[in-house]
Amino acid sequence: MDDKQFEISYLSQADNTMQFALFQKARSNSPRPLLVALHTWSCDHLTCSWELYRKSCEELDWHIIYPAFRGPNTRPEACGSELVIKDIVSARNYVIENFNVNADQIYLAGGSGGGHAALLTAGVHPELWTAVSAWCPITDIAAWHRECENHCRGYHDHIELVCQGDPQSSETARQDALKRSPATYLASARNKTIIDISTGIHDGHTGSVPISHAFRGFNLLCNENDRFEQSVIDYMVKTELIPEELKYQGKPEDTFRENPILLRRQSGNVRITIFEGGHNILPAAACAWLANQQKALQGNWQLCQAPAWSVSAELTR
Repeated sequence: MDDKQFEISYLSQADNTMQFALFQKARSNSPRPLLVALHTWSCDHLTCSWELYRKSCEELDWHIIYPAFRGPNTRPEACGSELVIKDIVSARNYVIENFNVNADQIYLAGGSGGGHAALLTAGVHPELWTAVSAWCPITDIAAWHRECENHCRGYHDHIELVCQGDPQSSETARQDALKRSPATYLASARNKTIIDISTGIHDGHTGSVPISHAFRGFNLLCNENDRFEQSVIDYMVKTELIPEELKYQGKPEDTFRENPILLRRQSGNVRITIFEGGHNILPAAACAWLANQQKALQGNWQLCQAPAWSVSAELTR
């Protein structure tokens, strides 16, 4: 690693322990945006998506921190625990306290398990983020346990380790799964930060997280009249098709050049995009969109379109 990109340890307010992260400093000495990027379900800070986010942040001249937040989601300390949320917040605060950060451009992003952690942290602490980009996220841990068990995907075993029981048969485990689910908190984040949710139409078929999770997150954050009906969501999940009346009518976007947009809806400060693909994240597209989201002087936000550039990657969970 060079002198701007290195493994660091920082003090977590969760339990006063030193936690690890990868960090890359912006080149400029002037105040620069900060991205807190989150690893996927089975990974830690030394594996998976770091390089994808790092390249985008290097091009944009942003600070980026990529915390371990208790590692793979296979034990109670991980997977959306209180420790995890405080680790992520502490990583944010570490960079703000030690480097020159533009306070109006503090972003959070992740895909799959990182999308789960991003939405969960945004739901609990929406005031800390200018904007949040979540890709193919898990929004309901108990529901995902059932889906994984029914389709023999294996992740249900991880959830039982995390919740110390089966959330389908144990009330204690079910309550624990609720505490770890973004769906429990997202309604309280409505209009308090900008949130963008994206996923591929084939996820849940070629990937492991059905698109119903993305729609549930959107429905909790959007205006009441803009919610998707459950029957429509069920149709899209089952058929991997977009109803004719919901098909995207906008211009093609370079940020989704290799994964064309199939459906998009914006409501207040939340947006959902369904694109041609599976369990994917477009990290450059995420950063390009985030770059256009800034806190206004009045403390409000504006939901903007992204400039045109993109890289696509298939996620591991």
